[in-house]
Amino acid sequence: MSDTHHEEAHTGPIKNPKQLLLASFFSFVVPIFAIIGLVMYVTSADKPAAGAANPEKAIAERIQKVGMVEVRDANRPLATGEAVFKGQCAACHATGAAGAPKLADAAAWAERIKTGFDALVHSALKGKGAMAPQGGGDFNDTEIARAVAYMANAAGAKFAEPAAPAAAGASAPAADAAAAAAPASAASQ
Repeated sequence: MSDTHHEEAHTGPIKNPKQLLLASFFSFVVPIFAIIGLVMYVTSADKPAAGAANPEKAIAERIQKVGMVEVRDANRPLATGEAVFKGQCAACHATGAAGAPKLADAAAWAERIKTGFDALVHSALKGKGAMAPQGGGDFNDTEIARAVAYMANAAGAKFAEPAAPAAAGASAPAADAAAAAAPASAASQ
């Protein structure tokens, strides 16, 4: 009698391979799912949205327009030819980069000066060779024309520096007379 009771006391709860498989499954797989569930619970808490520290900035970023308009002061005084040269043209024309004629190089500018002031300004505004178009950059067309006159005059031309557009409309006969006098004085020298 005591033998049967003694044998049952030393046996475990797992009596066959199916029970062993179920015990293994529940002891390893179920805790993994429990951990995943806890992680999801902790990370699903409400978090402040991006920009919550500064809601005005976040709203401004969300409703920002696709394009931007830059308004320039039309009443600012026009830059001189030298200032435009230093600001935009000197990068290439001071060093002769990409075949650009150097400032005050009379031999390099001679053929270009013969084409006339209007042709030089057109080349500067529309681009020529390796030179990109300068129209619409930091300077307006009149300022680019002033830079062209400055560079050509440094190489021996006698071009008059263009006047401001409003002044040119008011004194068109005087501007035409100055433009006609410049080639005549260049030819006489």
